[in-house]
Amino acid sequence: MLEIQKKLSNSFYALLSLPSTAMGFALSIQIAVLSWILSTKYGLDIHEVGIVWAAGPIAGIFGQVIIGLISDNVWFWGGRRRPFILIGGVLAALMILALPNIDKINEFLGIGSLMAVAIAVALTLDMAINISFNPTRSIIADVTPDGVPRTKGYTWMQTISGFFGVMAYAIGAIFGNFFLIYLGAGLVLLFSVIPPFFIEESKELVTVEKEDTEVKKSAVTQWGELFRIYFAHGFSWIGVQTMFVYIIAYIQQKLNPASQEETGQIIAISFLVLNAVGFILPAFVLEPITEKIGRVKTHLACVAVMALGYFGIVLFGKTPLTLYILMAVLGVGWAAIVSLPFAIMSEKVNEARMGFFMGIFNLSVVLPQLIVSLVLGYYIQQAGDKNLIFIISGVTLTISALLWMLVRESKNPKPAESELSE
Repeated sequence: MLEIQKKLSNSFYALLSLPSTAMGFALSIQIAVLSWILSTKYGLDIHEVGIVWAAGPIAGIFGQVIIGLISDNVWFWGGRRRPFILIGGVLAALMILALPNIDKINEFLGIGSLMAVAIAVALTLDMAINISFNPTRSIIADVTPDGVPRTKGYTWMQTISGFFGVMAYAIGAIFGNFFLIYLGAGLVLLFSVIPPFFIEESKELVTVEKEDTEVKKSAVTQWGELFRIYFAHGFSWIGVQTMFVYIIAYIQQKLNPASQEETGQIIAISFLVLNAVGFILPAFVLEPITEKIGRVKTHLACVAVMALGYFGIVLFGKTPLTLYILMAVLGVGWAAIVSLPFAIMSEKVNEARMGFFMGIFNLSVVLPQLIVSLVLGYYIQQAGDKNLIFIISGVTLTISALLWMLVRESKNPKPAESELSE
């Protein structure tokens, strides 16, 4: 074990964050270029783009839960989470390279359907990300103790990952999306393949089993808490995913860009601003606040700010500049959504089954993504006023904030030792 891991030094938290950063970078590339490349290079309409996006969440439903469950109970290549991080990282890098070559892949295979190839690439990319995302988050809980160190692990994860997310959008805005794709594939491969070999996992995650009545009652209570968290987090993701997938339609209608390249640039800068705030806040602002008022209250406040930001875009987002300013407001909520719920949830479950519960938790992300792609896409395409995109986002974030009011702050650093073990 490295000395930095024994001491839980900041350099170890940075190293521990790199595998998740690789998957976050892959996701940033997907967000930045998928809708753009499908609509501009391959000519898909906004509804078809939504269908392609739906492929990923479908993969996530199975990938996160199954891989999480398996990774809790296996050991090979020197780790529990390591093998899945390595496999997912390599696959993600390859699928990123496939994005600008969908037409060539279609011609080579003789399929005769760009839509089918686009769905296959999106499905494989998102499956790869999901294969790795669960283990990259679970390994943080595996190697950090409950309480402040665990929160620090997840806030550092978002700070490092968010920084590279900002870099992804900056690269896309300055050098173009195609440059981003090829550089990003290399970084995803590097960050997912090398760091896991310097993080030592424990071969045994021991949990003491008890059969007393009080523990069983506590387990039922914890399940109730988990479902509150799932629903609250799920409504957040309906709003966020609506923005990710359909912002291109809003920009084309409301901001009247002069070219496809300018459209891509506005998208890149918008998400650059969102992620700039998103990576700065977790470790340097949100973590100190959580120590004073608690994680749940901190998260609730950030989600409420994000809801206000969405309504602000509806009212004032008439130019690229005002859109960028309001994206900074949204970044407050984004910083919390991608960091604090993991720490909140991880203290309510059996640590020996962290992968499984991380997989279940991911359903509160992928099911909303499916709703956005398969249900909302049709109505957004039919809507004459694309403000509907951010009205939906604002309403769902408001509902999320209200639901977070029902989640209790953990009084103890973790549940009873056998809670949720059955």
